[in-house]
Amino acid sequence: MSKFGELISANIPVLLDFYTEWNEQSKEMHAVLRDVAAAVGDRAKVIKIDVDKNKELAEALRVKGLPTLMIYKGGEMVWRQSGEQDANTLIGLITEHV
Repeated sequence: MSKFGELISANIPVLLDFYTEWNEQSKEMHAVLRDVAAAVGDRAKVIKIDVDKNKELAEALRVKGLPTLMIYKGGEMVWRQSGEQDANTLIGLITEHV
């Protein structure tokens, strides 16, 4: 979990996508997240976290629904939503926190 602390303490927004390979909505978000990452470039990070491989972290953050998306900046969670989101919404949210 110390690595997680390093990830979210960046001075740029960090979009986290908690997903599983077997969840259909999670898989549908992969293309959306690629578009978001391409649009924001180096102004933000987009990180996918497999819940099955990171159960302790998912439990600590109370991830229940999939996908669950979070934006952190400077170690603080600034936005969180469960369920699918479109690329433009996510890009807008990230841009607010750049």
